[in-house]
Amino acid sequence: MKLRSLALAAAVAATGMSTLFSTPAVFAQAKEQFFPALVYRTGAYAPNGVPFANGYVDYLKLINAQGGINGVKAIWEECETGYATDKGVECYERLKGKNGGATVMHPLSTGITFALTEKAPGDKVSIITSGYGRSESADGGVFKWNFPLVGTYWVAADILTQYVGKKEGGLDNLKGKKIALVYHDSPYGKEPIALLQERSKMHGFELILLPVAHPGVEQKSTWLQIRQNRPDYVFLWGWGVMNSTALKEAVATGYPREKMYGVWWSGAEPDVKDVGDGAKGYQALALQHGAEPNSKVVKDILDKVHAKGQGTGPKEEVGQVLYMRGLSAAMLSVEGVRRAQERFGKGKWVSGEQARWGYENLALDQKKLDALGFAGVMRPVSTSCADHMGASWARVHTWDGAKWNFTSDWLQADESILKPMVRAAADKYAAEKKLTRRTPEDCQS
Repeated sequence: MKLRSLALAAAVAATGMSTLFSTPAVFAQAKEQFFPALVYRTGAYAPNGVPFANGYVDYLKLINAQGGINGVKAIWEECETGYATDKGVECYERLKGKNGGATVMHPLSTGITFALTEKAPGDKVSIITSGYGRSESADGGVFKWNFPLVGTYWVAADILTQYVGKKEGGLDNLKGKKIALVYHDSPYGKEPIALLQERSKMHGFELILLPVAHPGVEQKSTWLQIRQNRPDYVFLWGWGVMNSTALKEAVATGYPREKMYGVWWSGAEPDVKDVGDGAKGYQALALQHGAEPNSKVVKDILDKVHAKGQGTGPKEEVGQVLYMRGLSAAMLSVEGVRRAQERFGKGKWVSGEQARWGYENLALDQKKLDALGFAGVMRPVSTSCADHMGASWARVHTWDGAKWNFTSDWLQADESILKPMVRAAADKYAAEKKLTRRTPEDCQS
């Protein structure tokens, strides 16, 4: 035992690195909070995955430049998933126990989210899926470890339906209209279907479902069907090259871009820049934020990170849509820890279980958001045991041929439609997995 202790002491002295330790007690002393980063910097979706990853890491660098999370330093490690579910699961398994344990995971893929939803409860690792993932996981009574913060695909589909209904002079005027959903043939693309089918029954419009196979570069047959069916609106649920391909096909077939509406993963610079003026008039949802080059948080990152030569990617992307998406995801990750510190000890390292409490009790009012540099970028986010989403607002922005511009006020999903759907789907999941709803006592844990 004595020899073993001496050997361990020598190893620690030689490296001088607290990351050799894996026990929570040691990391509590080391004051380093671990944020694993599941990324895809390679493959078909890299043009969209890279700016998200850069924004995520740059925000953690900003936090450290500002003194950490009440003195606790943020540390991170990336793992390449290539947007593949099997690789995402491998990355999760590789990182979940490192550096004292993962604080939180961002799968950045609905397919990976479905897989990790089965694993997270046993590992006590929270999963944040801002604007993606399982829509029913907004119900914290069943999904204790899932947090689809600030929006789900049902929120997006509902807001888009409301928006085009308003364009027609009222939702009742959608009767007899045709809405085509051009969607990535994956769990991601299929998520909005249930909500759109519900709205179709309510308002009498015809829903045309047009799946597109990964990665989405072949859409000739899809747009032939659009030419034949002549839908009044096209909702685009794409990712990566699928989005720019859809816009190019719309140009080729003469489908009006102003009749096309993308979800927030189909409304960033990589989706339209190669189409340029051809995409002019195309509209998409913004996941609260859009391109925010003039926001205070962007100015802080340029000043405290990029000006120091520590930027993760090119300076030109800072403030663009997907960069802001990653930055916002990191902010939510950090603020859950900060909230947990209010209960478990300010300035202390928090465990995965303690961080989960923080995400379930987020209280980001506008004053706090403004202090973080998010004035005009995001609305308040407030979660609870029952509500793991915390906000259901979005805006529409439109491509003018060179940049995105907001073209709507804040829009909110209709909770009278969403809540019963979420409850029913969550109850079905619980029955299938033989789970019981959380008790009031568990909600306090």
